[in-house]
Amino acid sequence: MNDTKEMTALIASVGADAGQPLIQDNSSITDEDAEYKKKLLEVHHFCDPMHLNTLSMNDLFDCSFPSKPPLIDGLLYVGTYLLAGSPKVGKSFLVAQLAYHVSTGQTLWEYPVRQGGVLYLALEDDYARLQRRMSRMFGVEGTDDLHFAIASNQIDAGLTDQLDNFLREHPDTKLVIIDTLQKVRAAMNEAYSYANDYEAIGKLKSFADSRGICLLLVHHTRKQPADDKFDMISGTTGLLGCADGALLLRKEKRTDLNATLDVVGRDQPDQRLHLLRDEETLAWQLDHAERELWKAPPDPLLEKVAALLTEESPSWEGRASELAAALREDIPPNQLARRLNVGRDKLAELYQVEYAAKRNKNGSFLTLRRAAG
Repeated sequence: MNDTKEMTALIASVGADAGQPLIQDNSSITDEDAEYKKKLLEVHHFCDPMHLNTLSMNDLFDCSFPSKPPLIDGLLYVGTYLLAGSPKVGKSFLVAQLAYHVSTGQTLWEYPVRQGGVLYLALEDDYARLQRRMSRMFGVEGTDDLHFAIASNQIDAGLTDQLDNFLREHPDTKLVIIDTLQKVRAAMNEAYSYANDYEAIGKLKSFADSRGICLLLVHHTRKQPADDKFDMISGTTGLLGCADGALLLRKEKRTDLNATLDVVGRDQPDQRLHLLRDEETLAWQLDHAERELWKAPPDPLLEKVAALLTEESPSWEGRASELAAALREDIPPNQLARRLNVGRDKLAELYQVEYAAKRNKNGSFLTLRRAAG
C-alpha cells in the first residue's frame, strides 16, 4: 500500500465546491482507499483548533526526548533564570564569573562546568569598565567564546531577532546573560502586573527553550523584607512563576565581604551557598554550602549499557530485543527501551553515552554511541 499519496485530492475546493463534504460517499472502495480516507480524517481531526493533543502514560514512556545536560551542575540548566540582588551587591561580578567559567569550561567553585559559548549583554556598562573588571578578575588571558555587547533592542522591539542572529553566527552558544532585565523591558506608565511580568519572562523563556540555551536575567530586589526571601525580587510573583529558576544574592551589610546565594529551580535541589569576596580580584569564592547536592545512586542497567561500548566498538545499534540479549538481561524489550528513554540524561551526563530511539510497528530501534571527547 502506498502511504505517500497526495493528500489534497479529496479536500474540498474553494468557491462553488466549498460546501462539499471532506469525504465523498462511495459504496465501492478498496481497502487501500479506506485506509487513505482514514488518514485524511485523522489529519482533519488533528487540525481542528478545538482538538487537545495528549499523550497517554505509555506513549510518554515510549518517547525519547533530547537530553539537556546542565551548564553548571546544580546551578544552571537549560531554561530561563533570574539572578536578583540589591544594587551594587556584586551581581555583575557574579555573572562575569559564570560567563567566564562556562566559556572556558573551568570548574566553578566545586561545581563541574560544561564548556559553551557565552553572550553577555552588559547593558549598564561600557567596554572600558568591562575591560577593567574582567582583567582584574581573570587577568588578560582571554577567550574567543565569550562575547560582550553594551546595547540591544528591547523584548518587544526585536531583541529575540538579534539573539537569533547571534546564535546562527555562533551555534555553540550555551549561555546568554542579560544585565539587566529592566533594560530590555518597555517603559510602562503603570505598575507592572502579574500578567505583564509573566508575559515578559514568558517571551524570553519560549525563546530559550526553543533554542536549547540558558538565559540568565539580572534583576533587582526591593528593600522590604519578606518571609520568603524570593518574594524580595522586584516586581510581582509572575517573574519567578514563569522562570525556571532563580539565584538570590544577599548581604547583611553593604560593607560585608561575605554573602549568601540562594538557589531554587524546577528540576534541581534548593540550596544555599555562603560566598566570600576576594578583596584583590573582587571575585566570589565559595566558603561552604549548607548541604551537599543529592546525587542519584548508580543504575546497574545504565552501567551495563555504558560498558557495552569500548574504544574498539564505540557504537551499537539494533532492536531493543537484541540489546537485551547483548546485555544478558531478562527484561522485556519494550521495558528496556522505556528505561533507556527515561535514563537518557544520565547516560549522557554520567557515562558520556549518546542514546537515540526510533519506534515503528516492529518495535524500538536503538542507537548508542560514545560521546566525542
